[in-house]
Amino acid sequence: MKRVVLFGPPGVGKGTQGGRLAVALGVPAISTGDLFRAHVKNGTELGTRLSALIAAGDYVPDSITNTMLAERLAEPDAAAGFLLDGYPRTADQVAELDRLLALAGTSLDAVLLLAADDDVLEERLLKRAADQGRADDTPEVIRHRLALYHAETEPLVALYDAADLVLRVDGVGTPDQVHERLIEVIGQKEPSALS
Repeated sequence: MKRVVLFGPPGVGKGTQGGRLAVALGVPAISTGDLFRAHVKNGTELGTRLSALIAAGDYVPDSITNTMLAERLAEPDAAAGFLLDGYPRTADQVAELDRLLALAGTSLDAVLLLAADDDVLEERLLKRAADQGRADDTPEVIRHRLALYHAETEPLVALYDAADLVLRVDGVGTPDQVHERLIEVIGQKEPSALS
């Protein structure tokens, strides 16, 4: 199992789990959010355009996100596999990822869906805002991001369910507990994935 999407709402722990799981799978963790924030931090022309979108909790246009992802997947460390965090978020992005993988003669191995109730997610995101000083984690922006996830991204799970790719994991608990659940479901799907 080398080509994996880590799916779930904002605050469910994709960033925390993505890095750990990528190490376990021996693939790079690719977070579109991290790519966007790097552009903002470095003051690039793209970063200036992204800053207002991120601050409002809006999605970055598919054209920009797809281009950034295609460039990142073309890097040598992603040739043998990857773990995606924050992509795809729209039906157009699902189609683009399918197209990129088909061009490479491969496909996704699994979509790991982390789940938690919105009230738990809001609490986590507010704590993260306080701990990390993230300006994009205000109560209003958090509620907007969760609503956007439920309206735009959550329906994509059905596309991956139809392809029998979705593995559901409870995202509530300590990071170690959630990581163990992820490892367990991967091992059930493909016992040799973590050997």
